[in-house]
Amino acid sequence: MKIDIDGLTINYKCEGEGKNVLLLHGWGGNVDSFLPVFNHLKNRFRVYAIDFPGFGESQQPNEVWGVYDYARLTKKFIDQMNMKEVILIGHSFGGRVSIVLANKYPELIKKMILVDSAGLIPRRTLKYYIKVYMFKTLKFLYRLLFFWKDKEKAMEKFYKKFGSKDYRQAGNMRKILVKVVNEDLKPLLKGIKASTLLIWGENDEATPVYMGKIMEKEIEDSGLVILKNAGHFSYLDQYNRFIVIVDKFLEESGLNE
Repeated sequence: MKIDIDGLTINYKCEGEGKNVLLLHGWGGNVDSFLPVFNHLKNRFRVYAIDFPGFGESQQPNEVWGVYDYARLTKKFIDQMNMKEVILIGHSFGGRVSIVLANKYPELIKKMILVDSAGLIPRRTLKYYIKVYMFKTLKFLYRLLFFWKDKEKAMEKFYKKFGSKDYRQAGNMRKILVKVVNEDLKPLLKGIKASTLLIWGENDEATPVYMGKIMEKEIEDSGLVILKNAGHFSYLDQYNRFIVIVDKFLEESGLNE
């Protein structure tokens, strides 16, 4: 299904009846990223999933958006769907958006599940700084070597060869990616009133477990569950256990009706 929000065509899906649940995918994902979870929850809830602008079948923003821009659009989506209260389930980048929404709209977001959530600035090690320095040096040399060629094509080849996976695949969303990953949401955590379940894969390298522990410490009403033998997509790596934990959380919250 499609809806227009502030001039952008937004793709979404909705199934089921009951309390509202909104699934927010990670960077590079789409409405089907949470498909197994969507199909499980739709038996007891009214479940929504959206393609964030620039992903799936949703239109890309005309400007360089940050997390707060994505949160504002998501809030407008919630309003247009006439949701008075909603349970958020956000993975990675979707967790960033969930954090902003939960902080700004406590009357709307009473329950939230963050899965391998992003939102914190990673700890910077010497290895990280060496890697950044080498990347910038290679970029400078690459420009010198191929200055006589089509710069845009030359730099695209460079990014595909030396950039991170997300950066390589971001294409014309790269400026948005850079802005998003440099936004520190830690100051928002203490202001979250929603009962929050944190689920993390013990082998998550994109958003390591220590980030989940920081969020558990900062969010007043929260609890962290670490899934063994799971990585950044812990809800897929350990799907059966993930579903049991989510069902239990919603049941204890009086929402699993």
